Amino acid sequence: MAEYRFKPGETVPDAIKRIAGEEVDLAIRQLDGQAAAKRDEAIHEARKSVKKIRGVLRLVQPEMGEIFALENALFRDIGRHLSQFRDAGAVVETFDTLRKKYRADLNSHSLAAVRRGLMARKAQAEKQSNIAEVLKNMSAALGRAASRVKTWPLSKDGFAALAPGFEDTLRRGQKAMSRARKRPRPENYHDWRKRVKEHWYHVRLLENLWDHRLTQYEKHLKDLEEDLGEDHNLVVLHDKVLAEPKFYGKPPEIRAFADIVGKYHDKLREDASSLGDEIYSEKPARFTRRLKRLWDVWQSK
Repeated sequence: MAEYRFKPGETVPDAIKRIAGEEVDLAIRQLDGQAAAKRDEAIHEARKSVKKIRGVLRLVQPEMGEIFALENALFRDIGRHLSQFRDAGAVVETFDTLRKKYRADLNSHSLAAVRRGLMARKAQAEKQSNIAEVLKNMSAALGRAASRVKTWPLSKDGFAALAPGFEDTLRRGQKAMSRARKRPRPENYHDWRKRVKEHWYHVRLLENLWDHRLTQYEKHLKDLEEDLGEDHNLVVLHDKVLAEPKFYGKPPEIRAFADIVGKYHDKLREDASSLGDEIYSEKPARFTRRLKRLWDVWQSK
């Protein structure tokens, strides 16, 4: 079973290679063992593993040199391929959440036609893409990557090997939040979400040394990532339906759909802004020093 955290007595290079290797193996098992009935779940889990791998890569980027760009590009491309299939399933899940959440606002509009249209487009996309063959190729690419993980050029140990990555990721998140607030475009919120996810994965690596404050911090990161992820899914859903409204229903249904999408967008972004203020209130250098103190206490036990 994969353990996405540092273990006592483990050097940083050994931990990074172990964690990345376990996530590669987990992704391969998901893609090789998926059945059509559980395909969406398998793709979702494999994609999460790929994102975790990119998370540990980002944490040790300064030491990886040119190899970082090569490995990051590989896992990024695999993630994008998987996203093509995952997004179709995710928008259906978001639609179901949306319809349930705003049921009272819909009056007589069930939006059943919208859901049928989403499922039809999902099935059509999977058929046209030859999904089984694509997933097989992704699994093979991950298999080739597995052997390279063991040779990653890592030698620095202790928190000094991690501090630059933690500080850089937090600073990138602060800048992404500021950009999203100044220019509230979907792409800016999506970029903020990616920075939040990176930082969340990094904090999770230190789970064995969390104190109460860091436990609460991790929860806020998780909540923020979920809000921003739902915001992105909502953008994809809205654009998909409004691109061909006649396919998804009659004008009254489409208007009702667009109305509740707007309400949900406002709520998600309001919640994200509030969480962002809490998460990014501390300067990156100070946050990293706090982590170092916790690390030192953990190592001395």
